[in-house]
This record gives sequence, C-alpha cells and structure tokens, in this order.
Amino acid sequence: MKTFVALILLGILIKDSTSMLYTLRYFETYLSEVPNFPKFAGVGVLNGLEIGRCNPETGKSEPTQKWMNRVTEDDPKFWEWTTKFCILNMKAGKNEIEDMKRRFNQTEGVHIWQRMFGCDWDDDTDDINVYIQYARNGQDVISLDPITDTWVAAKSEAFITKLRWETDGETPRHKHNVQNHCMELLKNAVSYGEKTLKRTELPLVSLLQKSSSSPVTCHATGFYPDRARLFWTKDGDELLEDVGPGEILPNGDGTFQTSVSLDLSSVPLKNWDRHHCVFQVSGDKYKYVTRLDRSKIRTNGERGPKNPLTSIIAAVVVVGVVIVAAAVALFVIRRKRGQTGLCNLCHKYDHI
Repeated sequence: MKTFVALILLGILIKDSTSMLYTLRYFETYLSEVPNFPKFAGVGVLNGLEIGRCNPETGKSEPTQKWMNRVTEDDPKFWEWTTKFCILNMKAGKNEIEDMKRRFNQTEGVHIWQRMFGCDWDDDTDDINVYIQYARNGQDVISLDPITDTWVAAKSEAFITKLRWETDGETPRHKHNVQNHCMELLKNAVSYGEKTLKRTELPLVSLLQKSSSSPVTCHATGFYPDRARLFWTKDGDELLEDVGPGEILPNGDGTFQTSVSLDLSSVPLKNWDRHHCVFQVSGDKYKYVTRLDRSKIRTNGERGPKNPLTSIIAAVVVVGVVIVAAAVALFVIRRKRGQTGLCNLCHKYDHI
C-alpha cells in the first residue's frame, strides 16, 4: 500500500521561480465484505489536493475545490459525463471483486481492489509522464511501463493478464487516451486553481516529547506545498543517525504535516541547544530553523487545549480518513469498446 499512498501524497516540485511539476491522479477503490462502508469510492487529486470525487451516496461526480466549478467553462457537460463514468464503475466494482476472489482463490473475508492512473506535467520542459497501476488488498498487482508500453506483473496471478493486454495491441492506445484526457484536465485545472497551487504556506513547528526518556519530535504542520524537508542539525550539519523521519501527510484543510524525531539519550543536556530542527521547501534557498530549547518542549504531562499532541492525534484521525477516502480510491474500470469520454481511460482488467 505504501506505493499507492506515496502516489496518493505526491505534490508540487518547485524547480525554480517559474518551473513547476504538476501531478494529477485518479484513485478508485472497490471494497467487499466491509460493513458500514461504501463499496466504491473515487477521487481526483491535483498536487496533493482533492479536486473532485465520486460520491457513493448520490452516485454523482462533484467538485471539491470551488475553482473546479470553472471546468464547465471549457466543457459544459463535464460533471454530467463524469457522473456517468462514476455510475459505471460503481456497478462494475462488484463483478471485479468477484473475479479477483476467484483468480486468487480467496472467496471469503475482506477484499480491496484498487486502480490508480494519472499524469505528470512539467510546465517548463513540457515533459509528460503517465501512470497506470492496479493493486489488491494493499499489494501491487500489475502496472504499466510507459516507456516500453508493456505491463509489469508484480504477482504471478497477473502474468496471464500481462500477456493478454500486451498481445491485444490495445496498450499504446490506452496509454495515449490516458495521457490526452489527463493532460487536458490537468492543464485546465492548473489554470483554474493557479493561485492556490502556486502559493507557499509556512508551518507551525512544535517540539514534542512523550516522556523524559523518549526521543524529541519536531512536528511541522500547516505547510504547502508538500515538497518539503524537515530534518535535524547539530552545529549546522545535518544529522543522519539517531533520527526518525516521518511521512508527509495531508491535513484536512489542503495543507500538510510531517515530523522527525531525534534520539538524545546519549547526548548530555548541556549539548541539547547545539541541535536545531530545520524546515525547507524544495527549491527554496531559505531555511526555517527552530532551536532545541528544553523549555519549549511539550510533553504528555501538560494540560490545556493548546497541547500540540492533541492536534497531532486529531490530524492523524483526519489523515486516516483522507487516506482511506483516497485509498478508497484506487484502481479498476472495465474498458468498453466504442465508448467516448472518460471511459477512453478505461482498460480491460477482467480476471486479473
């Protein structure tokens, strides 16, 4: 699942003041035997921001960013045909789950079938990359190598599918459709949300410690874009040992959070202030430094609503919901010959 989570969390890469890498990902997920949870969910994510979703309760495709309403300026029927696509996948999901169970000889229990596809665009070089991946129960199954137009089977059960897809001659056309449709929407969406996507927000940095013998955690939250680094230094040099970097995770407000811990068990107290926590946005020459001041460290023993530990717990809950909604969003669509619109992005994946 880490592969997809990493995919679900990709964002802006700033090369210089004028060059940016934009990423658009579609995530679809089908669930089986999970009580009180939608059987299907799908989201579109642009540079780490959810821009649209397939609402499993209404069966409609809807924007999740206000500026995405402008898509109808270029395509008045956009939400209408994406809703049809949404309904098609919701209906197809049950059959795909059953096919997966039979192929892997697992007819009981919880099963998750996922698909991710999307594209990257460098607005400076105009380079384009295409991604198509499938997974089941949190593990990679098969993915497209866009350079060779061949499929890479991560599971032996998917080898038959690899051969079928490569011999039917449809892979280049399928990749071409994904690339064209994805790029068209990506470039339009970038123009709608340029102000949001090109903004920079600096984080709130806190020093946290569970107990006096625990590592000290530097926690940064509320930053954007998500292409950033958080690291510890000693006397100005970056520390590579005794550190525990965390993942960059989304908050519920379109910003991100991350953390990095430092084990100080072998460091005399008098030397603690030689350490600093450094936050830096990729491509930005400026660094935002927080000195390791023992008086500024928050611990579990402190009370009050401003304790950052409470914020972290709440953020983790939000992150869990976001990841499930986006991981409840990965892979699979039955390709229909002759269909137009977004279904040109579909690929037959029966009996993987």
